[in-house]
Amino acid sequence: MRSGFRLDHGDQGFGSIAVDVFPGAVGHSGVPDARMPRYDRFVGRSWLRHILFASLLVVAATNACAATWLVGPTHALKKPSEAARVARSGDTVLIESGLYEGDVAVWSQPRLTIAATGGPVVLRAAGASAEGKAIWVVRGVDVRIEGIVFEGARVAERNGAGIRHESGHLLVSRCVFRDNQMGLLTSNDGAVRLSIEDSLFEDSARSRDAFFHLLYAGRIASLTVIGSRFRGGYNGHLLKSRAARTVLRYNMLADGPGGAASYEAEFPNGGDVEMVGNILSQSETGENPAIVSYGMEGIAWSTNRILLSRNTLHSAAPTVRFVHTADAGRGDGSFVLRMENNLFASPGPRPPDPADDRAGGNLWVPASDLRDPVAFDFRLRADAEAKASRSFLPGEAPLPTREFVWPAGTRALPGDGRRLPGAPANSSAPGG
Repeated sequence: MRSGFRLDHGDQGFGSIAVDVFPGAVGHSGVPDARMPRYDRFVGRSWLRHILFASLLVVAATNACAATWLVGPTHALKKPSEAARVARSGDTVLIESGLYEGDVAVWSQPRLTIAATGGPVVLRAAGASAEGKAIWVVRGVDVRIEGIVFEGARVAERNGAGIRHESGHLLVSRCVFRDNQMGLLTSNDGAVRLSIEDSLFEDSARSRDAFFHLLYAGRIASLTVIGSRFRGGYNGHLLKSRAARTVLRYNMLADGPGGAASYEAEFPNGGDVEMVGNILSQSETGENPAIVSYGMEGIAWSTNRILLSRNTLHSAAPTVRFVHTADAGRGDGSFVLRMENNLFASPGPRPPDPADDRAGGNLWVPASDLRDPVAFDFRLRADAEAKASRSFLPGEAPLPTREFVWPAGTRALPGDGRRLPGAPANSSAPGG
């Protein structure tokens, strides 16, 4: 079932489809304009206009060949795996809302858009895997996946993933990764780029003799995560990145009551790490006292720095290392740690940690100064805000322009002019 309609891919080669995976959440989705450009306006006498016109004709031909494939019980293609076998470069695959059990696929085509329509699509592994790796293996260049729930991946190598991303640029939007050995796992291809927005990673598979991570980026070019939530780790980390560059903005990495993750965020080989406006919270039953870990397996990249600006780091346990970095000289080079206007909170006395550095406007407070971390409300109590506002120092690090919104997503910051250490948290809790 092929048609002549194709979504406009817009910025960075990706289109945008509205999928209601998180009802009420604020995301980045919109309605694309699929109209074709008017070529007659470019026709003229100059050679430049003729070349431009010819180029547009090539684009038009490519668009005309692209198609939308409909998948579901009432369509010719009943399962996503059937669409994976017939889709071509530039196509759009729309999967009807519902449960698809034991259906796995490999996507190798470039410029694909794969999205749920009519509500969430749940892919439950039920013991199946593509190539012994994942529910979906993705190798295409410039692929967008939106509105899909990946559940229950298990493989013999104990690294079964919702998605195994092996090459190209992948954008994951408004997806859920639940009860997998690895939520999303990449290759070590140095050209790979992974972008994630408005997604949920939760409830790691549980094993005492394996390390299952909710998100694990290998030695790739870049990892960018925005407006996403991580919870319910066990033994492994909520987020682990060996990427040359990692950008985390406006996320919540909060293990939650009963969570047993190790680190909330680990960068074992260093790299260029930028964390702005995130909330990180370690449960009392966590496996490791450190929340953020950097360079502990050796510095491996040419650029190595970790920048934290206006993040909130909270521990429910009194023994904590908020930011744990490698000893100077570990690995093949040095690194730079820079922290400005972060908020650190824990019970008991202030720990001996980089949180002691007040030169950058960083502030430690007793955990009791937060409203209700158990309910994911990480705002300061009203009586603690005055002290915090005096601690804030203007700096050179980037400041948040948005904030995390429960259950996943972001919204623009209200223009109230308040400058406080820590991540903006007006909407971090359910009903906030």
